[in-house]
Amino acid sequence: SKLAQMTTPSRTPWGTGLTVAAFVAAVTAAAIIVLSLGLLRVHPLLAVGLNAVAVGGLAPTVWSWRVRPVWRWFVWGTGLGVALGWIATLAIALGR
Repeated sequence: SKLAQMTTPSRTPWGTGLTVAAFVAAVTAAAIIVLSLGLLRVHPLLAVGLNAVAVGGLAPTVWSWRVRPVWRWFVWGTGLGVALGWIATLAIALGR
């Protein structure tokens, strides 16, 4: 019946979802690393400030998407990508 279909939980597509999250994480991390390294050449505080403003501005909107079935994978991928991008940027900056 229609009611049974509405109340039956759907299966979570873990394979596809984790693949999407990994791809989004890789693209996000690469973008953050490239942009941050360019800003570091101008001034380190500029890189830190613009990263903070960008993430602080986008975080509430992206975080609200986590309850949507498809968009949640983009949210987790973006969060992981930002963290990895910051760690890699910090490691590269300190290694110079």
